[in-house]
Amino acid sequence: MSSGFVTLLYKELLRFWKVSFQTVGAPVLTALLYLMIFSHVLESHVQVNGVPYAAFLIPGLVIMSALQNAFANSSSSLIQSKVTGSVVFVLLPPISYGEFFLAYVLAAMLRGVMVGGGVLAVTMWFAPLTFVAPHWILLFIALGGGIMGTLGMIAGIWADKFDQLAGFQNFLIMPLTMLSGVFYSIHSLPEFWQRVSRFNPVFYIIDGFRFGFFGVSDVPPGISLAVVTATFLLVSAATLALLRSGYKLRS
Repeated sequence: MSSGFVTLLYKELLRFWKVSFQTVGAPVLTALLYLMIFSHVLESHVQVNGVPYAAFLIPGLVIMSALQNAFANSSSSLIQSKVTGSVVFVLLPPISYGEFFLAYVLAAMLRGVMVGGGVLAVTMWFAPLTFVAPHWILLFIALGGGIMGTLGMIAGIWADKFDQLAGFQNFLIMPLTMLSGVFYSIHSLPEFWQRVSRFNPVFYIIDGFRFGFFGVSDVPPGISLAVVTATFLLVSAATLALLRSGYKLRS
C-alpha cells in the first residue's frame, strides 16, 4: 500500500477519534437507553428461542449501533469534503481509487467495531450473555461494517448536500436496520412480513451476529454468511465503479 493510503486512513481515523465523545460515546448512551426501556417493558413477557429478552436484545443493539455508525463515518466524511471543496486535495495525490475505497471502508469498519465494543461493554452487565461462537461475532460485525461503510461511500458520492444524505439515511438505512430483527425474532411476524424480511440483507447480518452469542438463529449462519458476503461484494463493485468513473467527484 502507498503512503497516500496510509495517510488517508490515518486522517479518517483521526477525524472521528478527535470527537470520540460524540462519535463513540453518544451511540453507547443511546443503546443503553434502548436497553433500559425495552427490557423494562418486555423482559417479563417475552422470551425468544429460550433466551431472556434483555439478553436477546443486547447483541441486536450492539450490531445496530455498529452498522449505523459505520455508515455515518464514510458518508459524513465524503459529503463534508465535497461541500467544503477539500475532496480535491484527496484526489490529487497519487492514490488509486482502490486505495481510496479501502481507506474509507476500513475507517468505517473500525469505528463500527469500536462503537459496538463500547455498547457491549456497557450493556453486558444487564443480562447474562454467552459467547458460543466468537468467530461468527467478529466475522459478521466486520462484514456488516464493511457493507455499511461502502453504502456510506455511495451515499456520500451521490449526495450534493447534507439534506440529501439525511434522506438516504432516514429512508433506507434506518428502515433496513430497525426492521431487521434487532428488537424481535422474525418468526413473531406475520407470514408476509417474514418473507419481506428475508430480502433485507441487514437481517442476515444481525441474525448471524446473534448466533455467535447464543448458538440459535432464525436462519442457519452459513446461509447468512453467504448472503452477507455476496452483498458486500456487490456494493463494493458498485462503489469501485463510481470511483473509477469519478462520478460527482471529479466533475
